[in-house]
Amino acid sequence: GRRTPLLKGLPATCTVEENAAAGVSVYTFNVTVSPMSSEGVEILPTIVNSNPLTEAFDIESKGNLEYRVVTTGNPVLDYETMPKSFDLQIFVEDTSGRTDLNTLTVRIIDKNERPVFRGNIAIQTVTIYVLEGTPPERIYQVNAADPENAELKYSLLPATVPFLVSESGDIFSTKKFDYEKDQCCYFLNITVTDPDRLNSTRTVNINIINIDDERPYFTTKQRIYRIPEEQSLGTLVANITAKDPDDADSPSRLFYSIQSSDRYFSINPSTGVLQVTGRIDRDALPLRLHPNISVIVRVEDSPSGGHDNEMEITIIIDDINDNPPECDPSTFRSEADENTIAGTFLLDLRNYCKDIDVDPSNNQFNFTGLSGFGSNNFALESAVSGRLVMTESIDLENPANLGVEVYSLTVRVQDIAYTIYIYIRIKPVNEFFPVFGNLSYEFSVPEITKVRSSIGKVNARDKDWPPSVITYSIIAGGGTRDYTNIFWINPTKGDVKILARLDYETTQKHILTVQASDQEKTATASVTVNVLEVNDEEPVCSPNFYSFQIPVNLAVGTNINGFRIECKDRDSDPRSFRYFINEGNVNNHFTFSPSAGSNISRLILASRFDYESGLDTNWVYRLRVHITDDNLLSTRDKSAHLIKTGTVTLSIRVIPNPTTVITTTPSFTVVTKRENLYSDSAWYVPFVITLGSLLLLGLLGYLGFLLTTWVRTRRSPAGRADGTPLIHFTFCLSSQTMTKLNTVFDGEARDPVTGKMYEFNTLSGARRWKKNNELLQPVPAVQVTSSATEDGGQGTDRAEATSKKESSRKMKEPTAETKPAAKPSAERSETPGQDRLRLQKPKEEPEDRGLFSPAPQGRY
Repeated sequence: GRRTPLLKGLPATCTVEENAAAGVSVYTFNVTVSPMSSEGVEILPTIVNSNPLTEAFDIESKGNLEYRVVTTGNPVLDYETMPKSFDLQIFVEDTSGRTDLNTLTVRIIDKNERPVFRGNIAIQTVTIYVLEGTPPERIYQVNAADPENAELKYSLLPATVPFLVSESGDIFSTKKFDYEKDQCCYFLNITVTDPDRLNSTRTVNINIINIDDERPYFTTKQRIYRIPEEQSLGTLVANITAKDPDDADSPSRLFYSIQSSDRYFSINPSTGVLQVTGRIDRDALPLRLHPNISVIVRVEDSPSGGHDNEMEITIIIDDINDNPPECDPSTFRSEADENTIAGTFLLDLRNYCKDIDVDPSNNQFNFTGLSGFGSNNFALESAVSGRLVMTESIDLENPANLGVEVYSLTVRVQDIAYTIYIYIRIKPVNEFFPVFGNLSYEFSVPEITKVRSSIGKVNARDKDWPPSVITYSIIAGGGTRDYTNIFWINPTKGDVKILARLDYETTQKHILTVQASDQEKTATASVTVNVLEVNDEEPVCSPNFYSFQIPVNLAVGTNINGFRIECKDRDSDPRSFRYFINEGNVNNHFTFSPSAGSNISRLILASRFDYESGLDTNWVYRLRVHITDDNLLSTRDKSAHLIKTGTVTLSIRVIPNPTTVITTTPSFTVVTKRENLYSDSAWYVPFVITLGSLLLLGLLGYLGFLLTTWVRTRRSPAGRADGTPLIHFTFCLSSQTMTKLNTVFDGEARDPVTGKMYEFNTLSGARRWKKNNELLQPVPAVQVTSSATEDGGQGTDRAEATSKKESSRKMKEPTAETKPAAKPSAERSETPGQDRLRLQKPKEEPEDRGLFSPAPQGRY
């Protein structure tokens, strides 16, 4: 048909909120029909197409050609996941064949929606199981999302439960649960809220799971049982019951056993019934001496070793009257003279009869039933004593007794079987105060008394009957600077003990106040503790360790290196010290002076060292010096008194001298051996030495140049004219002329350090190691000359220097014999124990004879 405008109000644009329910009106419009169309609309307004496609909208009639567009709810409009607008094409046709097609644009409006839970919690109540004893930790993660992607907050109700939820939705426990003490089930309402305070709530159920972590306990309170002896096997003694806290909701499954070795009883492992399983004889050992049987019962919650508990029960065995009296022997023979007067004692039957029952009430017996031929002549003093006496004098000549010499008597021994017990208890009243035996106590204690030792005892009594239990305590005194109280008293016995070491030098007397109490009334007494002085302090010396060196030729009696020790003792007089070397004094070379009677003593060399003969071999002495405080005690008192010892350690190194060289004709033999050893890691050493040497030579040369220039500028013209200089210097680094000879060695000796043999020349003092199988050489006449050019006053030519020296010698020395010996050179000539020999120029030689002095003594 033809298209004509039938849809009034279209095209148009409208809005609708997301999540709108089914049937929500979106837009209302009218249909206009032609007057010629009497029947109205042929095809009702219909959504023939949408962009994008959707079935979320429909058209409903409101009557009178008015229609509305409504939501269908399928699908539900969602701003976040669906298109933001829809173009709906609406078609209509009336009965005359006219049609119209227009578009309605529907825009979706965003609406703040409630947060949505994700996962299992979104569809059901989540149940979480937590084992008891689990430490606080994260137990569940709540997952929720906001359709608008807003930040969410989590909260938990009720707030008093031991749980909390974090901002990220983690649920944490805040305590360690105990199934037996805490609540076993918790219901938590977890609420998630968006910024506009829209929220959603879900429930989390938390169940605490019980585990086997508790020890079973006995519910039987009775610990002491009494049974008679000789009970038949299987007799019930006790019914031991226990309970396991882990089985609070069900009957406990426990297992019973007896831990102690017992031959009398057994226990049912399932029921805990204690029964007799062996004969119990109170009158036999060991029950005769120890009638109490201790049984340790163990209960376990698992037969293979779980949690257990033990209980000790005591079973007292009561004696019964189950043994008759017995007499040994059972037949007695006795003699009596005739005419024995009446009342004469004949026999004491009780000395031969006994009842082995332990309980005195069961072992009593009496003697009755005296009978037999002639029994009228005899009688028992009493039924208890059993003493047989004569009642009448028997005369054998009496016709009544004619021919009767032996009387046969019978006595019945019977024990007592009945006992009545009456118990009357009198309740006591506390009427009297405790009273100490003394108003004050005084104890004297040596200061070295061991800690926890008893130093005395106090005693208090109470006149109340029965006697009250008295407890003792120290309520004042006994403190020191370091300890609040150094004394302790036994609460029940009154023994006073020390808890810390006593010190006479600090406190000589302690005064304590001791209280006795019977729980209601108290009394006090004074206790004085006198501390007795004892020599318990060791001498303390300074220095207590020292190390030094001494020459081997040190004179006897010398105070070595001026060393002395000074000692102190808190409880001894300075004169009480005694010094002696306890260890290390080989050959007694060392001693102390004074050795006693002073607090200061010096180390003295007592005897010379002798290494040449081999008497001494040690070059290092480690002396252990003991200082005792017993000098003022007699020999008898030393065994009874406590002696303290201080210790000082000395380390002494003896420095050896070189072999003695005899100074004679100044001939010498020089043997030089040089060896430089450097490790690979010390590569820089040669470089540094070379560089330093070059710099030093350059500096010396420069100084020499400056000095020469200065001398020339100061020299006068007259001096130059006559050839006599004011100052004349000649610089000579080294100029020596030596003549090396084949030295003859005519003596030999042993080196004290190495023990090797060496040879020496008696004239020059030269030495060398002795070769094997080499004989000594004869001494020829040897003349050695040498010349040297030295600085300090020599002329420019040798002839002039020689002339000057000769004239000088004639002026200073009249004769060669009166000239003193030349001062030994400062050189050091190495001994055979060293690697090489070195020769140095003599110092200030008074005359130049062209000879060198021999080397002085060195040291090994």
